Amino acid sequence: MGDTGKGNTGQQDVANAVARKCAASGCDFVQLLGDNIYESGVTSVTDAQWQTKFEKPYMGISQPFYVVLGNHDYGGNGAGNEFDKAKWEILYTASSMKWKLPANHYRRTVENTDFFALDTNLMMFGREVDKQKESMKNWLASSTATWKIALGHHPYLSNGPHGNAGSYDGLPGVPIANGKGVKDFFDENVCGKVDLYLCGHDHSRQWLVETCKGTELAVSGAGSSGTDLKGKNASRWQSNSIGFLYVTITGRQLVAEFIDTTGKVEFTRTLNK
Repeated sequence: MGDTGKGNTGQQDVANAVARKCAASGCDFVQLLGDNIYESGVTSVTDAQWQTKFEKPYMGISQPFYVVLGNHDYGGNGAGNEFDKAKWEILYTASSMKWKLPANHYRRTVENTDFFALDTNLMMFGREVDKQKESMKNWLASSTATWKIALGHHPYLSNGPHGNAGSYDGLPGVPIANGKGVKDFFDENVCGKVDLYLCGHDHSRQWLVETCKGTELAVSGAGSSGTDLKGKNASRWQSNSIGFLYVTITGRQLVAEFIDTTGKVEFTRTLNK
């Protein structure tokens, strides 16, 4: 789930639903998909927002939370241009029992699955692109995992207000803001090379019909609030109500379920290899 850190009733409702699901069905970990602290990230590892927008809402969940960074985590009220701010979220890993963000991009292996956590906000600004390209190249070359899942904040395709990479926010001709940096990176380094890409940014839950050269695309950014769905990409299912995505991987089968705050499974997508 992404776009969580508002400290509002919606965040708490989703947190409670996740806690109930984990208690009933089991969870190995929670994956946050960016915009972890609204509106402008944190200013230190002792910032009071850590308690109100992370620790307290998720008190009922004992599992670790792995994290990627979003534009709000980089400050500027979402402009994402205060690049020094992200370090506090990385450093907080040493201060929290649950928060896990070892670097702005990283690889993690869990049993037969490799997770590639990317920093799409830096891609927006053309920063550290070569570094992330080299990381992806090396990770993919050395991966023997059955499943490969990329994680990031910004979508490749989305029916939410932000829309598709390369024309975010209806600004196809505006550099940086249009997300061309994200699209270019994914076209070259991610699409067709991983099984699934999970992201947030738009505050909705979507599973798109179109893939990215075979890479399935899902948006799960409704961790605290919802926004409209106005895009025209064909979707297998979509909703702007708050909730989360529950993924189970067993051998060569991946089952993903969109779940609302009552615990109802609203949509299931099963992938087999």
